[in-house]
Amino acid sequence: MDEHAYHATRKEINQLPCVFEKALLARCVVCGLAVKQLLAEREMMACTDPLARASCAQLSALLREKSAFALKITDTVRILPHAQTMKIQCGGLGGLRDVIDPGAPGPDVHRLVRKALEQFATLEALPYSAIVQGVAQFQVRKRFHPKAET
Repeated sequence: MDEHAYHATRKEINQLPCVFEKALLARCVVCGLAVKQLLAEREMMACTDPLARASCAQLSALLREKSAFALKITDTVRILPHAQTMKIQCGGLGGLRDVIDPGAPGPDVHRLVRKALEQFATLEALPYSAIVQGVAQFQVRKRFHPKAET
């Protein structure tokens, strides 16, 4: 399957893609509203609640904007490399968990967004200086490169 056909079919099948798909697929977070779908031997995540997805999209945009300095990004509109996206998603949600629910075992995206809105009324009011520390501290896994046999 060529990439253009794949992306066109993906848009047809997954009409409500999860905003934090990369973090979910990397298993650094979970979400009670996400469902896994498969297409051409690839995994993708879909959201089951349009309103929750809108809140996640807003949180994702705010995390990206507020993390720009920590990631040394000047253009917050361009497509970011995978490693920086992972730092924003996994590190940002981990930082949010540390602020909102420090005793929680792992970030549950929907639960965190709901609790954040309960505690701060808006996502803009979150203490991003504390949350961005999670972005700065998050380490992307290094690829395994086996030594060549001699």
